[in-house]
Amino acid sequence: MYQYEYVLFDLDGTLIDTNNLILTSFMYTLEKFYPGKYTREDLIPHMGKPLYDQMALFDPERAEELVQVYREHNERVHDELVEEFPNVLETVGELAEMGIKMGIVTTKQRKTAEMGLRLFGLDKYMDTVICYQDTKNHKPHPEPIQKAMQNLKADPARTLMVGDSQYDIQAAQNAGIASAGVAWSMKGASFLSSFNPTYLLSDMTELIQIVKKPIRQW
Repeated sequence: MYQYEYVLFDLDGTLIDTNNLILTSFMYTLEKFYPGKYTREDLIPHMGKPLYDQMALFDPERAEELVQVYREHNERVHDELVEEFPNVLETVGELAEMGIKMGIVTTKQRKTAEMGLRLFGLDKYMDTVICYQDTKNHKPHPEPIQKAMQNLKADPARTLMVGDSQYDIQAAQNAGIASAGVAWSMKGASFLSSFNPTYLLSDMTELIQIVKKPIRQW
């Protein structure tokens, strides 16, 4: 029996590199409404929040309109701009061969989440996919993780959440499970470390040994 039998992943910035897609879609939208007002650097601190919440920070009265323009552009250029992070597919495939149950916990809409998973063949490995519309509350609230664990019939003591933002780590902590931050996060490894994840991955392949080994060896 492995230390972790269940692994949950955030999607954007963790398994697939959508950073350029997200920032390009944001800048397209904000330039359309507020030319010259914002830069990419203004966006990074808010990445990981639900899209509507992010848009409401820029203009609460027009948030719905901003979201619509963003989504239309995002879907149009999705496959052109999304890339795979190194060693993700190989690692996920090996975990599947080990019998690990896996799932996605994302604040994305289901349509674009499934587009990203299919693009790199990751969809076949996921036993559950929790998206924005599946829960009332969103990360860092524990509800999305709790719903994924319920779907997997997961034991919290044997469940690990892997993500690239503080919201992933906080959601895991709030759900009472272990967490792993990824050093390739746009927010930076030192920033993620300040939220005390159980682990910090410098490469996705490290996940294999973490899953196999106990947290502490006496």
